[in-house]
Amino acid sequence: MQPRQQSLAPLALRAYPGSMSALPDLTRFNLAAHVLAAGHATPDKLALAVLSLTGAERWSYARLIGAVRGAGSWMLAQGAQPGDRILLRLGNTPAYPVAYLGAIAAGLVPVATSPLLTAPEITRMSAAIRPRLVLSAPGIALPPAPAAQVADLALWEAQPPCDWHLGDAGREGYVVFTSGTSGTPLAVRHAHRAILARALMHGGWEGLTVADRLLHAGAFNWTYTMGTGLLDPWTLGATALIPASSVQIEQLPLVLRRHDATILATVPTVLRRLLRAGLPPLPRLRHVLSAGEPLPAALRAAWRAQTGTEVHEALGMSEISTFISSCPDHTAPDGATGYPQPGRHIAILSETGQSLPVGEIGQLAVSTGDPGLMLSYDGHPPPSGPWFATGDMVHQDADGAIHYHGRADEMMNPGGVRVSPREVEQALSGLPGVTDLAVAEVEPSPGIRIIACFYAGTALPESTAQAFAAERLARYKCPRAFRHLPEIPRGPTGKINRRALATLFRKDLPA
Repeated sequence: MQPRQQSLAPLALRAYPGSMSALPDLTRFNLAAHVLAAGHATPDKLALAVLSLTGAERWSYARLIGAVRGAGSWMLAQGAQPGDRILLRLGNTPAYPVAYLGAIAAGLVPVATSPLLTAPEITRMSAAIRPRLVLSAPGIALPPAPAAQVADLALWEAQPPCDWHLGDAGREGYVVFTSGTSGTPLAVRHAHRAILARALMHGGWEGLTVADRLLHAGAFNWTYTMGTGLLDPWTLGATALIPASSVQIEQLPLVLRRHDATILATVPTVLRRLLRAGLPPLPRLRHVLSAGEPLPAALRAAWRAQTGTEVHEALGMSEISTFISSCPDHTAPDGATGYPQPGRHIAILSETGQSLPVGEIGQLAVSTGDPGLMLSYDGHPPPSGPWFATGDMVHQDADGAIHYHGRADEMMNPGGVRVSPREVEQALSGLPGVTDLAVAEVEPSPGIRIIACFYAGTALPESTAQAFAAERLARYKCPRAFRHLPEIPRGPTGKINRRALATLFRKDLPA
């Protein structure tokens, strides 16, 4: 396969399909102003609703814009200067997006972090990014310095509006941290221009229109939620719906139906629980967006059969967000993640960096000219060369669809043969009575490594599971051990914790 190389000139200098026919002035640009521009034209329209089982907290575009610019004024009044970083230690309330966009509006740099982090974890992360201010909410762990300021929405709404801080679209706009699943979390620097790359997702993944009411079931600190759940609807002037923290996953269908959600964005783990709980008719729901973890083909088929709606998967990362996806206009075939979004430029590379032909598994890479690609890891030089290697192992079929095989550091190698965990998991997804499963390479004795399958649901005789695997997988890909668990260990975003699986296996061995 030859990588698509129409041009490696900076893509930020081009017009984008989707929500914009032409780019704004990239020398006088502000991400927050861009996101809220459509809302200026419809000030009374519902921008955000935080949904409970008994009602909703509603924010019009006029209120949202006023609060954002007021928050920016307040931060500047605390002594913050353009370019300073603002550490967000907030929960899943409107204060989070208001503080996030307020900082950007004033030329400051918000740093999103999970409220679940412990004091030692956030202390290390804070030391790495050196924030000027820390904005906090009760009950959330804080670093020892600088002293935290309590987020006060009412106070921010009472402030005069800050001016939009305009500047080069390539300057630092916000910082996120990688998940740290393969080591220490890294601070990822993104430019204001990253919001322009998101226009490629509106049609290339989300199928998003100004009339939509998009409900995202994730936490605000997650880039998936902030981008797909809030920034994208607001950029188009659509409505963002967010469940309150009191809403349980099994109660989401009631909220979806009651508030006329047209798009649901979530992770496969949530879809699995919704199917298990049973779903009422959802006549307004057009389709579902899935990201954060691989979408099993069997889960996608089960959702389609029960609801009559399609699930469109996307693949991305903290360093670039999503750029491979299925969408309503170009639905991925079963077993594939999707296609490169229009305007994206990708390659599939061998271990020596050479382009691979159709059908061969290699490492997915994206053009370093993509405006959605990070500026750099904090303290490191920017990506160089034509391609940024993502660490995701994929192959591309003759139709151009991308098939995901897992992370490069997750590839299993029992007996010296590389095996994709994703391939094995897909083959075993139809095990009778199994509700969730994952595979990992484990060590039953020193120097001996095998594939083990861990599953939740109905406990099966090992002979039954082995026979099922033998019918669907080559012998060297078949798990040599099966372990029944109450649930599969996953991280906050739903990704399988394979290290935890290996640890569980070791604990299960006789002393």
